[in-house]
Amino acid sequence: MDRTYPARRTAWRYISLLVLVVLAIGGWSWFWYAATGRAQATVEGWRAREAQAGRVYACGSESYGGYPFRFEMQCDAASALFSGSQPPLDIKARGILVAAQVYQPTLLIGAFQGPLTVAAPGQAPHLVVNWKSAQSSVRGTPAAPERVSLVFDKPAVDGVSGGQSRVLLRASHIEIHGRLAEGSVLSRPVIEVALRLDGAMLPELHPAMAAPLDATISTVLRGLNDFSPKPWPERFRQIQAEGGRIDVTEARIKQGDMLAVGSGSVSINPSGRLQGQLRVTIAGLEPFLKSIGAQQMVQTSPQVDKLAGALDRLSPGLGNMARQQVGANLSAGINAIGEQTTLEGKRAVTLPLRFEDGRTFLGPIPLGDAPALF
Repeated sequence: MDRTYPARRTAWRYISLLVLVVLAIGGWSWFWYAATGRAQATVEGWRAREAQAGRVYACGSESYGGYPFRFEMQCDAASALFSGSQPPLDIKARGILVAAQVYQPTLLIGAFQGPLTVAAPGQAPHLVVNWKSAQSSVRGTPAAPERVSLVFDKPAVDGVSGGQSRVLLRASHIEIHGRLAEGSVLSRPVIEVALRLDGAMLPELHPAMAAPLDATISTVLRGLNDFSPKPWPERFRQIQAEGGRIDVTEARIKQGDMLAVGSGSVSINPSGRLQGQLRVTIAGLEPFLKSIGAQQMVQTSPQVDKLAGALDRLSPGLGNMARQQVGANLSAGINAIGEQTTLEGKRAVTLPLRFEDGRTFLGPIPLGDAPALF
């Protein structure tokens, strides 16, 4: 009996298996390098189309990697020049890494290296943004995204003027999520946007925001014809022309002892200013009124000025007494005209937050003017 035959057959099995493994590795390598080449060509085509619209993206150096199960693009000394925007902007970052899994090519994960600077072309930066970590995710394709998320840990934004910097934003955590709720990027999209702020301070926006606050805000943007790249003032003008609106489906803000929740809708009038109303419930009304300087705003409002002037004509000094009395009784007056309720077990009052041609009022309190959107 020939005992060499089973041994030979076993050897051939191992050899066949080895050949199949080598072929699989070679085929996979060919696929990966071919796909990487296509991805590189896609990026170059996207850059060329963007450049025609006045948006030039560049890297000081770039490389591709991630073999065998990822596609990665590393862009060092990344820059974006928006010559068509008003004003033109030159944005630079230390580096960007974009990656996708081979088995999930429509999910792109990005990581950003700071700082990021914003400047007029050829000028010193007027905005500097830094962070502990910054990541993005895009579901879909760069030309037709379905979901986009940005997540920042320890973000810091500083304005720079005359060599001096000023704090615009500090936070422990920020998340921004956007998704296509209806339609498509090219045909009447409805966009959902959610914002989360943890420990955020924006001292230049309003003195009351110099103290840390937590916020979650969910909105729905309606009225766009498409979501092709264009300046935001042009988008807002389009929303106004289409009779669109911004629905605030949920908003929650907590700062110290104050807690506020609200929802409602606002539109944009032909002057580019907000018009509409949110229904807001506030617990901790007194510290909130103090933080926004409500007493001073009411005492110097045109309505109180008229009343004080009329009283002064009757008796000099009577108008100032009335002005002081209005301020002192402001909290009691708002509680009297508002709807009494509870919020998370705390005594609260519900008031309308109104936008009238950009002028903003919380109940009877004038909060200031919102800027025109176009």
